[in-house]
Amino acid sequence: MSHDSTAAPEAAARKLSGRRRKEIVAVLLFSGGPIFESSIPLSVFGIDRQDAGVPRYRLLVCGGEEGPLRTTGGLELTAPHGLEAISRAGTVVVPAWRSITSPPPEEALDALRRAHEEGARIVGLCTGAFVLAAAGLLDGRPATTHWMYAPTLAKRYPSVHVDPRELFVDDGDVLTSAGTAAGIDLCLHIVRTDHGNEAAGALARRLVVPPRRTGGQERYLDRSLPEEIGADPLAEVVAWALEHLHEQFDVETLAARAYMSRRTFDRRFRSLTGSAPLQWLITQRVLQAQRLLETSDYSVDEVAGRCGFRSPVALRGHFRRQLGSSPAAYRAAYRARRPQGDKPADLETSAGPVLPGPSLHPENPVPLQSRRAAASALGSGPALSTTTAAASADNGREAYVTSRASVPGQRSGT
Repeated sequence: MSHDSTAAPEAAARKLSGRRRKEIVAVLLFSGGPIFESSIPLSVFGIDRQDAGVPRYRLLVCGGEEGPLRTTGGLELTAPHGLEAISRAGTVVVPAWRSITSPPPEEALDALRRAHEEGARIVGLCTGAFVLAAAGLLDGRPATTHWMYAPTLAKRYPSVHVDPRELFVDDGDVLTSAGTAAGIDLCLHIVRTDHGNEAAGALARRLVVPPRRTGGQERYLDRSLPEEIGADPLAEVVAWALEHLHEQFDVETLAARAYMSRRTFDRRFRSLTGSAPLQWLITQRVLQAQRLLETSDYSVDEVAGRCGFRSPVALRGHFRRQLGSSPAAYRAAYRARRPQGDKPADLETSAGPVLPGPSLHPENPVPLQSRRAAASALGSGPALSTTTAAASADNGREAYVTSRASVPGQRSGT
């Protein structure tokens, strides 16, 4: 986990209004929310574990709308408090939201805005980030959510700096996490921030989880293409890129294929995906390298060539930045986890796909997807707004310059 020294001084200086108490945590629940995510802050902040050395919080469970609240498996919940109870909380947690495409109740958004104005710490777990974004609390801030929903968050709220690589992002008075278990990571981080490492470690032991996980969401990114069919003119360009990852080409090449200037192409690509085209391309090459490291016996040098990297050094650099490991270490760890006798399959040499799994052409080591299906890959890569990489391939070399220093906040796994 890294801590950016530029983290918002204004957020750090905020003070709670007189009626709010730091030890009070309000959890805002909505109908349709998954019970697992909803239960995480209830378990972390709602159980007295002082005997284990964990300072006690006071929990207020609040309904964000009229009950009963329906959740996973048809269960119905009745929240003991309404939105008015949020006015006493020093921390407000939104553990989930039922739909990434529908707006949350305006009354709940007003309560969150008011809480933030009065100095409360606002936390969104998983899809709860969509509620914070709808309230305008993530505007101009770094944030994360479940990798599967990150492109949607970036597209619906373009002023949010979405980084789907992180397990959680701490931006001082507003914090967000990735899905499910990452909510536990963020809640432990809050306890660590409030009461120190010993308290967080004691709580982690009681929950039987690691006190601090390393790495991010990259290892969980879905490598398949969504089923939705895109109709945007950039679809064929994306399809071509996916089918030619083994070749060395850059964003200028893609812009030319789209009959656009580089600037127009960058702007159009960002508006569709929330991601810079270069970062999307690098991510696709790294994901393809993952596939080859898992399924073939190619050397790292050969993998670099088959994924379009100009050199093994370029592959190693991007691979480590995205996955926190070298290609060789990743392959060794993957094979150590694989059951004995499960040998890596040789690459298919047929010219077309063989069902049920995709075939890999020897000169084109990316699954051959239809152009229409590949169009939906516009949203399949990490949606990185201002945390994107900037790079060039002039004179046969790749540069990779991150812009994280310009984005305040604390992030996990770096």
